[in-house]
Amino acid sequence: MDISPLREFIYRYYIDPIRYGQAYTLVDTLTYAIILIVAVFLIYRSLKRAGIQVDEKLVYATLPFVLFGGLLRVVEDTGMIQSDLHFLLVTPLIFFVVSLVAATTLFLSSLLERRGLVKEYYRLYGGIGVAAATFTGGVLLYFGLVSTTIGIAELGIILGLATTTSFLLWGGLRYLAGWKFVSYPLYIFLIFGHMLDASATSYGIDLHTIPYMEVHVVGSTLIALTGTAFSMFLLKLAVIIPAVYILEQYKKEGNRELWFIIVLCMIVLGLAPGIRDLGRMVLYV
Repeated sequence: MDISPLREFIYRYYIDPIRYGQAYTLVDTLTYAIILIVAVFLIYRSLKRAGIQVDEKLVYATLPFVLFGGLLRVVEDTGMIQSDLHFLLVTPLIFFVVSLVAATTLFLSSLLERRGLVKEYYRLYGGIGVAAATFTGGVLLYFGLVSTTIGIAELGIILGLATTTSFLLWGGLRYLAGWKFVSYPLYIFLIFGHMLDASATSYGIDLHTIPYMEVHVVGSTLIALTGTAFSMFLLKLAVIIPAVYILEQYKKEGNRELWFIIVLCMIVLGLAPGIRDLGRMVLYV
C-alpha cells in the first residue's frame, strides 16, 4: 500500500504549517475545530470522574493559565528558544502543552485537598497559574528591556481600543437589547477577550510599523474583501452576540457544568490569541 499521498497530505496541512509558520487552511481549521469539540467533552468527563466540581471558582482559577498560555506563545515569537522545543509553543501544539500543565496542576491540587494538605484546591491551582504567568511575563519584560523595545504607546492604544469596544458592546447588549444577563462577569471576560483579539489584530495589520498578517481563514478572507483589518470587529460581533445568547439559553436549560467548560473555551479562543498579539505588538516581534 502506497502511503505517499497520505504522508503528503499530513505534511501539507498539519506539519508544514507548524514548521514554517504558514497560514491556516480550511482543512486544518476544520480539523482543529473538531478536536476542540472532542476535547471539551473529554475534559468534562475527566473532571466528573475525578470528582472535581466544575463551577465558577474553577473557571476563574483557570484564567491565569490562559494568560500564561498567551505569554508563553510570545516567548516563541521572540526567538529566544533556538532548539526544536520551540515547536511545542506554536499553535496548535501550545494549546495541548498549556492544557497538560493546567490539568496536571488541577488534579494534583485536588488530590492535595482530598488528603487535607490544602484547604481549597482552586486557590493552589489558580495561584500556580498566577505564578507561571508572572514568571513568563517577567521573562518577556527582561527580553524587551535588553533585546528589543517595549512599546508603551502600542500597549495603551490596544488596551484602550479593547476596553472601549468592550464597553460599547456590553452597553448595547445590556441597555439596547435588554440583556441583563450580559453583566455576568464571565460574559464580560468573554467579550473583552475577543475585543482584545480584534483590537490587537486590527492595529497590528493596519497601523503597526511591523507588517503583521492574519493567518486564520475566515479573518484573512474578510480582511481581503473589506481592505481593512478593522473588519475583524464585525466578525467578532457576528460570533459573540449569538454565542452569548445561545450560551444563556443553554445555561437555563442545559448541563450547568458543561456550560462552564464551554464558556471557558470561548474565553480562551479570544483572550489567549489577544494576549499573544498584544505581546507581539508591544515587543515588536
